[in-house]
Amino acid sequence: MHTLPILPFSYDALEPYIDAKTMEIHHSKHHQAYVNNLNTALENHKELQEISVEDLLKDTKTLPEDIKQAVINNGGGHFNHTFFWQVLSPKSSKVPVGSLKSRLEESFGSFETFKAKFTETATKRFGSGWAWLVKTSENNLEVYSTANQDSPISEGKTPLLCIDVWEHAYYLKYQNRRPKYIEAWWN
Repeated sequence: MHTLPILPFSYDALEPYIDAKTMEIHHSKHHQAYVNNLNTALENHKELQEISVEDLLKDTKTLPEDIKQAVINNGGGHFNHTFFWQVLSPKSSKVPVGSLKSRLEESFGSFETFKAKFTETATKRFGSGWAWLVKTSENNLEVYSTANQDSPISEGKTPLLCIDVWEHAYYLKYQNRRPKYIEAWWN
């Protein structure tokens, strides 16, 4: 059975940028629903219940047709959110260091150029989804977005950074002002 991970910080730790009520609902309701629905989808497929969500998503072509979309949607929601909680930090340095900084400069020219591209990608994601910084199978860095709960690992990409731009991630505090949420998220 898949389980909801414990957050690495308290619900109010990201204030004033992301409010405690949003974090509580986002984690304990939205993410929990993805976990519950994934477990329900796998109920009649005992052979898949012990497989990690990452491995389920890495090879969706082999999933049984009767649960394939449910695993993509709910497994993706579970994986993406689990990764997202690890990206967030109340003690962010706000700028990369070391090899990540070097790779961003190599790939995008500067951190500021990367930040602008990532922000634009997150802002322009039509409807619900995610913006990602990923490492491709060719070892290149790429910024792109996915719809709904689609996950880069299903495309053979390694996530390095993400932002959830579903309205449930920001609507209580920012309402329809996604760009304000994204700006605050960088903190």
